[in-house]
Amino acid sequence: MRIGFQGEAGAYSEEATLNYFKEDVETVGYELSEQVVQALLDKEIAMAVLPVENSIVGNVSINLDLLYTQPIFAIGEIYLPIHHHLMANPGVKIEQIKSAYSHPIALAQCRDYLVKNQIASVTDYDTAGSCKLLKERESTDEAAIGSILCAETYGLEILSDNIQKVTNNITRFFVLTREEEIPEGMMQSKTSIAFTAHHQPGALLDCLQIFKKFDINLTKLESRPIAENPFDYIFFVDFQKGLKDPQTIACLKELNRDAHHVKVLGSYSEGLKPAHLGLKA
Repeated sequence: MRIGFQGEAGAYSEEATLNYFKEDVETVGYELSEQVVQALLDKEIAMAVLPVENSIVGNVSINLDLLYTQPIFAIGEIYLPIHHHLMANPGVKIEQIKSAYSHPIALAQCRDYLVKNQIASVTDYDTAGSCKLLKERESTDEAAIGSILCAETYGLEILSDNIQKVTNNITRFFVLTREEEIPEGMMQSKTSIAFTAHHQPGALLDCLQIFKKFDINLTKLESRPIAENPFDYIFFVDFQKGLKDPQTIACLKELNRDAHHVKVLGSYSEGLKPAHLGLKA
């Protein structure tokens, strides 16, 4: 089964994919999230895995927009602890390193370590991509920041483990399929939706009261600007009920009367949060 993700081989998205699918799968990397979704819609891949939220930097906006605008549906949720490692070509010592390449978010999360060791930060387009290019350059005074999977994929040596400042760095991913191919009988304990509210006082509060009325616990409420309508917003909501639960059915029926453009983004078994970080499942 072919599973698409955004990034080069060794990316955290590929690691999340391999962690979720315990069976043998073929992972296929694409440069852009839009290309991943298009490949899914064109049936080049069976499913896709995309990040939607990070515990430090928040939402991955482009992927939420794709969920809202494209006929795709989330059927799985993955929480992946992000561990950044400094790596270099074989035989290179940390004393030789003058600069480190990675995605700007990874560099920011590792800034204290880099400053302490007098290593210059160099922005690259992707963590795994920076590791791939480092290997191709055969450099002896440069490093890259990425995952253990990156080191294994490109034959690099890890010079220093877990160099990020914040230990509880977790990215949440969705497993996506085409809307017309949602598996029957899958376990659903959590649902994600998006909607827009009417332009009138208390409109959002009225919508939220509907969830309270049906005793549905919200685990997330985020707003996202609508590019085509300045200062209008989409509200993204996660709650702890499956889509086929009678309370969910009644809630969404009433919400459709009080809100605009309600779209179900997915319904899935709630992902396991990393126990060693003290987070509840």
